[in-house]
Amino acid sequence: MVSFSQLKTGVKYMLFHTADPKDIKEGKITDVYFARTMEVLRAKGIDKWVKAEFIAKTLPDSWEWGVLAGIEEAAGLLSGIRVNVRAMNEGTIFFPYQPVLEIEGMYSQFCVYETALLGLICQASGIATKAARCKRLAGDRGVISFGARRMHPTLAPMIERAAYLGGCDGVAVIKSAELIGEDPSGTMPHALIIMLGDTVSAIKAFHEVVDKKVKRVALIDTFNDEKFEALKVAEAMGSDLFGIRLDTPASRRGNFRRIIEEVRWELDLRGYKDVKIFVSGGINEVNIPELNPIVDAYGIGTSISNAPVIDFAMDIMEVEGKPIAKRGKMSGSKSVLRCRDCHSYYLVPFNEKPELCKCGGELEDLLNPLMKEGELLSPLPKVKEIRSYVMAQIKRLSAIT
Repeated sequence: MVSFSQLKTGVKYMLFHTADPKDIKEGKITDVYFARTMEVLRAKGIDKWVKAEFIAKTLPDSWEWGVLAGIEEAAGLLSGIRVNVRAMNEGTIFFPYQPVLEIEGMYSQFCVYETALLGLICQASGIATKAARCKRLAGDRGVISFGARRMHPTLAPMIERAAYLGGCDGVAVIKSAELIGEDPSGTMPHALIIMLGDTVSAIKAFHEVVDKKVKRVALIDTFNDEKFEALKVAEAMGSDLFGIRLDTPASRRGNFRRIIEEVRWELDLRGYKDVKIFVSGGINEVNIPELNPIVDAYGIGTSISNAPVIDFAMDIMEVEGKPIAKRGKMSGSKSVLRCRDCHSYYLVPFNEKPELCKCGGELEDLLNPLMKEGELLSPLPKVKEIRSYVMAQIKRLSAIT
């Protein structure tokens, strides 16, 4: 942990209240009962070869499906540990009761990692799923992740990576954009307009200073009516204006759609039909369909970054080659099969795989060998590849939900 000293008192504080990666790798980020379990097993000289699976029995907010994320970090945590791993590819759409990850090895090898492994996939998968749901509703309209400011800053890269792979077209934070290999996306804050005195001065200064490859999008709700501010910046910028953004406060919104309709009408009437309209501030799954007809892109913050976690659990379901599981869980190693043609799903015992779907289509096992003896069996996909995989599955959702 990094610390600093307060100059006058000499009292030391933690700079950030987060775990050091070394502590996670050493199994220190674990619920204490796992540490005590290992203490007992070692004292009794007991260790067994087991298989454990990760499943979610239900999904939050009545979601029908989820998007798996966090597999890259889970593989990083298990690297060098003498375990074998089967997992769905990161970005795979899954359903309740389908195992998304299976670990095989001596229990002592991975007992203390259960807490951290669940944390890695539960939160990332929730964010990825929420992003996918928003993008699915938005269709061809852009969706930008604006939510890093709502979460602890050390989590920003994870949050925005998960948001991007789930479907967001871009992310706002510089470090997050570096991680995914994209340029960060954003317009201008109210602070710039306040500092320069008015919206037109701010967008002109922005245009003079900022790299020309950055699209000129003016925020138009700082001081005055959105409709008249939009016309002022359009007249001032002409063809250099790419778009305008409305982030109208809730206390001033009234009928938000009607405000946007007025802005669009006035811009079109005066020949500014090419000026795009972006909206942000409290955007969620409820208002996206309502705003779609008049909006070109969304900045979505809290709805995605504060997405409910997916409640995965890790449970032993096989010991020394024999199926066994606690009450409420199905024992034995399993395969999750998906038809390449109709996208039907089958949950079957690992050694009882049908060759074809009922429709005659070929079945693929979604749980693929990922690691052997703690070593990756093949390179992991880049986040852009994962996002493309998610988008391809989203297009098929009408056939599977």
